[in-house]
Amino acid sequence: MTAAHPPGHVAASQHPLGLAPTKIIAVHLNYPSRAGQRGRVPEFPSYFLKPPSSLSWSGQRIVKPREAQLLAFEGEAAVVIGRRALRLAEDEALGCVSGYTAANDVGLYDLRDCDRGSNLRAKGQDGYTPVGPVLIPAGQVDPAALLLRTWVNGELRQEDSTATLFFPFARLIADLSRLMTLEPGDIILTGTPAGAGLLEPGDVVEVELLSGSSTTGRLVNHAVEAGHALAPIGAMPAPTPALRAAAAGTPPPPDRLDPAIAKTLSTVSTATISSQLRKRGIDNAFIENVRPARPDLRMVGVAATLRYLPLREDVFAERGGGMNAQKRAVEAIKPGQVLVIDCRGDHGAGTIGDILALRAARRGAAGIVTDGCLRDSPSFASLDLPVYSGGAHAAVLGRRHVPMDTGLPVSCGNVLVMPGDVLVGDGEGVIVIPRALAAEVAAAAAEQESEESFIYERVGAGESIDGLYPLAPARRPEYDAWRARQPADKIDGGSR
Repeated sequence: MTAAHPPGHVAASQHPLGLAPTKIIAVHLNYPSRAGQRGRVPEFPSYFLKPPSSLSWSGQRIVKPREAQLLAFEGEAAVVIGRRALRLAEDEALGCVSGYTAANDVGLYDLRDCDRGSNLRAKGQDGYTPVGPVLIPAGQVDPAALLLRTWVNGELRQEDSTATLFFPFARLIADLSRLMTLEPGDIILTGTPAGAGLLEPGDVVEVELLSGSSTTGRLVNHAVEAGHALAPIGAMPAPTPALRAAAAGTPPPPDRLDPAIAKTLSTVSTATISSQLRKRGIDNAFIENVRPARPDLRMVGVAATLRYLPLREDVFAERGGGMNAQKRAVEAIKPGQVLVIDCRGDHGAGTIGDILALRAARRGAAGIVTDGCLRDSPSFASLDLPVYSGGAHAAVLGRRHVPMDTGLPVSCGNVLVMPGDVLVGDGEGVIVIPRALAAEVAAAAAEQESEESFIYERVGAGESIDGLYPLAPARRPEYDAWRARQPADKIDGGSR
């Protein structure tokens, strides 16, 4: 007796786009925004396979087993192969593509651990790869300029561009075709950006891929609960707090500060901030032995981290070339972020040069901090970007360093820097503020500088510091009256 197909099951031959792939290949991690969530950046693409029986389309149901809790959506751009491809070079890889469409790489996180890596039971279920509804012909769009959007119940949850991918479509095809034949109709799911998360029965998820006037339209699928029990033969869904957090997509640290906080921090000194952090029990926050390339520039931003490890020639041969961690960090930097480079305080080689620094500036970086040296250092004097370093050195980084990884906690100038920490730089140096304290420290630092401006003015007029510095209660009415007479911008941002 043949069991009836569960709700959501479709035969690949029924697909409205006529798709009948021999294989569906999915990329584990490909968007910098998603890498920020997971605290790591891949050196090479890695993949898993989804069976052709998981293929579905717009209007079909996504079925959650009764026993499962962690049904998750992941909006993705899908590459559809149009002709057989084997051992293609990267510059010819896109010639085998018939088109691009929207996809949803659905999965059950509470079945992930039983097939970790392969994702077979977590992501291979019937109906767990909706694709469509329209295939954009390959010749109509630039594959590096596609916008991906995902909505759940009408709320925009994901939005990113294929311009940000670590591994563009051509590289994925060239990489895969080194080792296997890609057949017409095969599908490559190219990774999901930040914002993927959980679905509940009754939710509606929509995915769209577009570029200019070309669009796939919205791929629409409803989540439902299965009408039958899951037979307890093999592994059963096992939700854990860690899996739930992974499925829910813990948001990455925000790329930018609240503008009002950033404005205040841009006008107070690192010395004042240091005093305020000390009052809150944080003494080790000032990055040691780094100086500004341009003391006239102020820096305020959110940390994006890059770690170098000591040179070992065989490891450098594997990790130092091509789009290594250093270059990936620069290409992933977002407006308002400060690239913080951990070089172990080693001054025996350059750690970033003027071309990569210029690229960071063009991407909107708020600054660069390295406890190593700058290469091409004279150029930094004319670069409109705050840059702090331990000195100058003409040698390339491969003389002393291996660019290892990004998005991890690092040590820079003997200070621990967490991704998402706030960095403030002035002519004296750079200080690190825990993100949770940024608003409080900014307000307190502004008030402290206002008081110190009053004190400085009175000392300049010849008064003794006795009872004035620090400000005694008896002098506070005088200070309050003075403060009320000051222009608002002088009070808000400090004046000294």
